Amino acid sequence: MRLFKDYLLNLCLALILLPVSVTALATEYFVASKDDYKAIASKLVAGDKIILKNAVWTDFEIVLEGQGRADAPITLTAETKGQVILSGLSNLRLAGQYLHVSGLVFKNGYTPSSAVIEFRKNSKELAFHSRVTEVVIDNYNNPDKEESDYWVALYGQHNRLDHSHFVGKRNRGVTIAVRLNSESSQQNHHQLDHNYFGYRPTFGSNGGETLRIGTSHYSLTDSYTLVENNYFEHTNGEVEIISIKSGKNTLRGNVFFEARGTLTLRHGNGNIVEQNIFFGNGVDHTGGIRVINKDQVVRNNYLQGLKGYRFGSGFTVLNGVPNSSINRYHQVENALIVNNSFIDVDHIHLAAGSDAERTAVPINSVMKDNLIINTNKQQPFSLFDDVSGIKLSGNLANTVVPEALAYGVKHQELVLEKAENGLLYPAIDKLSAGAKRDLKVLAKQDTGVNWYPKLPAVTAFDSGQTHRVEKGAEALLAAIKNAGEGDVIVLANGLYEISTLVKIDKTLTLKAAQQGQAKLTFERSTLFEIHDGGSLKLEGLTISGAQSPDSAGNTVVRTQKWGMVENYRFVMLNSHVLQLDINHTFDFFATGKGAFADELTLMGNTFENVTGDILRLNTEIEDLGIYNAEYVTLKDNTFNNVQGAVVKLYRGGTDESTFGPLLLMTNNTLNKVGYGSRNKNKSSLHLHGVQIADILQNTLVNSAPITVEHTVGEPVTVIKGNLFDATPAPSVTELRVDGPHTAVVDDNKTVNTEKR
Repeated sequence: MRLFKDYLLNLCLALILLPVSVTALATEYFVASKDDYKAIASKLVAGDKIILKNAVWTDFEIVLEGQGRADAPITLTAETKGQVILSGLSNLRLAGQYLHVSGLVFKNGYTPSSAVIEFRKNSKELAFHSRVTEVVIDNYNNPDKEESDYWVALYGQHNRLDHSHFVGKRNRGVTIAVRLNSESSQQNHHQLDHNYFGYRPTFGSNGGETLRIGTSHYSLTDSYTLVENNYFEHTNGEVEIISIKSGKNTLRGNVFFEARGTLTLRHGNGNIVEQNIFFGNGVDHTGGIRVINKDQVVRNNYLQGLKGYRFGSGFTVLNGVPNSSINRYHQVENALIVNNSFIDVDHIHLAAGSDAERTAVPINSVMKDNLIINTNKQQPFSLFDDVSGIKLSGNLANTVVPEALAYGVKHQELVLEKAENGLLYPAIDKLSAGAKRDLKVLAKQDTGVNWYPKLPAVTAFDSGQTHRVEKGAEALLAAIKNAGEGDVIVLANGLYEISTLVKIDKTLTLKAAQQGQAKLTFERSTLFEIHDGGSLKLEGLTISGAQSPDSAGNTVVRTQKWGMVENYRFVMLNSHVLQLDINHTFDFFATGKGAFADELTLMGNTFENVTGDILRLNTEIEDLGIYNAEYVTLKDNTFNNVQGAVVKLYRGGTDESTFGPLLLMTNNTLNKVGYGSRNKNKSSLHLHGVQIADILQNTLVNSAPITVEHTVGEPVTVIKGNLFDATPAPSVTELRVDGPHTAVVDDNKTVNTEKR
């Protein structure tokens, strides 16, 4: 009996000393209100699961904190993935260990803090071994475009962001930031995988990166972040799609689809870039990889159809600054560039950025066994300085490369064939040059979530339904109000007297049924005002300012005066604009501050009697690298008696992270343009800081000169084949560098040098 009692006592003691299963104590909470969540938020333990009720949750600032375990994380999820919508001023913060979040959607609002999702509660309480998966952030933007925030900020260590969907970041700030601003966030071993990064529109200044790992201040610190199997589609924010500013990161298996910009090794050493796919498909400014700093490895990548140049080229090795400060450009040293395929890549730039400051050429580097094939037979290499510090061997090209590289690049005609993975390889399969044949191409549908659509970036003009307006302003205004995205409104012949400001907040086309026979007049200071979500196309119309107010500063079209966060487009074709002369400074088109146009196009139009400018795009005068329009096109137009300029386009500052502005002006006729007393620039066309300007085959009669002011970015200006009749020759000035201007001014004809 005593033995049995001892046995029971020992058994009880053993049970007391055994570790208790945390999972057995876990609780599942179904949360239907913010108060419900607040009641449980402070008592969560390992294994607990919070389920948020399907609903639109407004102004919900979620803090998920606690100590989970690897086998029993604390979980926050949606009742149904995709049906828990966080809107208004909402965000999510995680702090603790082993926290998992999934199934949420952020839309119709913006974060009240520095990030939509933060892997920290505050600067002291961070997240470790935590995961955010299957989360959507869709156009969740601060209405002040210049107010900076992140969509996701990773702190702590060993965290994962995966299978999530990010689209439409429009205000300043990196979409995803890995922060290294404390020891507990360094050497973090974070993992970012299988995410879908959709359209990020051109931002129009620095601050539009999609992913940044580190900052210049901590760039000599190692991060050990893995960026693997993500899809970047139309991530066009600025020249750096991915900005690496730390060491020992790996970027592997990612796809860049028609993305304007590059994967940039901006700061930090010892990063690996491998097995990534770049499909440019001939889209302007699509780039590849830019190399700076020490010990970078770029291997087994496939790049095809890339059009970018200079810092945004298909492949760039940059010059550095001797004894560089931590935030400038460190010399390229010990780079290994091996087994990459460059197929129809327009530009490979070596020692790029060479200038009076960046004089440290690449050293102790290797470029071997790369395949360089351009089907147009244009060789892609540009050498901007001494490249003897890059040793070449085993490279193959189908073009004759510069003499300084010929020793290490064999010229060989090769036929390419499409392999099972969809990539192009030489028909000769035993070549050692180029990307490996077993390279896997990530499919878009294998990234993000399967319950949220991956929609086109923008609505195309004329892609919706067609509506006919028979007569009268009232019918036209009703048609505009009721139209859907991409719709076309066809105006019957007649007069449309508009007495109210017409707000454009959708993609819309107004088109005359018979060219020139639908006439619009307006009684407000502006006829059309473009708002967020709006893009406008006008075709075949006659627009008169004769009924506008007798006051200065009228416009036919303008954007919101302030507060726009979404990019827009404006196109006008084959139209006639007249009598913009009721008072002075009557512009045809004027941009508001902060507004940004992806496209402004005028083709086949006639403008007569205008006291202001045709396109006034010069509101960003603080010289911070901000500007108002990316592509500006004027073709086959006639401008008669315009007191201002046909275009005033301004981009100030020294920032080099953007592509534009870009101007094409061809086959236009200017007669008596630019001599108004209020035209302070005294020019018919005034460009400041424009990056690319092609001014071709125009006729200027009795007009003020074309004036161009070059700033930073090695601008490319071509003024060619123009006729200047009683018009001064163009003026091109270099404002940032000494010496003669770099513009090509050629094959122009000047007659009647005196003003008539």
